[in-house]
Amino acid sequence: MAGVLDGVTVIELAGIGPGPFCGMMLADHGARVIRVERPGTTGRFGDTGNRDILNRNRERIELDLKDPAAIAQLRDLVGTADALIEGYRPGVLERLGLGPDVLLGINPKLVIGRMTGWGQDGPMAPLAGHDINYIALSGALHSYGRAGEKPSFPVNAVGDFGGGGMLLAFGVVAAVLHARGGGTGQVVDAAMVDGAAVLSAMTYTFLGNGQWKDERGVNLLDSGTHFYDTYETSDGKWISLGSIEPQFYALLVEKTGLTGDPDFAQQMNPAQWGPLKERMTALILTKTRDEWCAIMDDTDICFAPVLSLREAPKHPHNVARGTFVEEGGMVQPAPAPRFSATPAPPVSLTGR
Repeated sequence: MAGVLDGVTVIELAGIGPGPFCGMMLADHGARVIRVERPGTTGRFGDTGNRDILNRNRERIELDLKDPAAIAQLRDLVGTADALIEGYRPGVLERLGLGPDVLLGINPKLVIGRMTGWGQDGPMAPLAGHDINYIALSGALHSYGRAGEKPSFPVNAVGDFGGGGMLLAFGVVAAVLHARGGGTGQVVDAAMVDGAAVLSAMTYTFLGNGQWKDERGVNLLDSGTHFYDTYETSDGKWISLGSIEPQFYALLVEKTGLTGDPDFAQQMNPAQWGPLKERMTALILTKTRDEWCAIMDDTDICFAPVLSLREAPKHPHNVARGTFVEEGGMVQPAPAPRFSATPAPPVSLTGR
């Protein structure tokens, strides 16, 4: 099992968050990723060793990039690599003597993946920031949350990982394909604010077509409706409903014992969403999560229990698909997506 990216070599200048996530995505699928760390690095978990899932499947070397000899060694590595990825602020790589002009002079086919929050240019490019700030500037954060409440951010999934590391991984693979197809190497400028905006493309579509109010918690997919939301159960747990299409909504009405109720026949009447949500909230509270699972599992209601991080790996569907694996004493998500002819190699926290 070599993986779909077997034969691709990537140099990763160690960082945190989206850069390592990109490296993980590439390494999970067979790329040879050489992670360059500062001397004495023990990992983000101190004396527990390098137990960081984001850093799995790597080769690791230690180089002091303030040392000219280490810079020379890195330049040698670049000469035979397909890509280099880094997550420094704009200008740092240049000050190390490793700017794109230098690196492309060494290897004209090299792809240089640059991961930042604000991008390589623009008035905010040199400033510090975190996921919450990048998704705020993209407009995405404004859309997350309940009506009348403050914006609620989805941990750091949208900026750091979906709009950051995964966007960079896509860019690197696309640019490597271009270079191998007869093109030149190039810089991939992956900014989390750009990525968060791209992830909001459908929301901007709805807004532009007059199908979305520019406020939180009053729209089809942002908890505004009674049929697309989470609900607490009598045992203090939660379920999720996503019964948008008429046939799925009809099943929801049937399984909750509301068939024939004229109010619930008005699914797409926004004026009814608030009152119907109150009724649905009270109804779901009458049973435990397991009782609702017994009623709604194995149907097309578009239903799932809201599982905790410890529960999710044990769910029968996730077990059957191998969605999670255990390695090095840590339960972790398995590589995704899946390839029929070139499956991902087994994960390793200690490298390959």
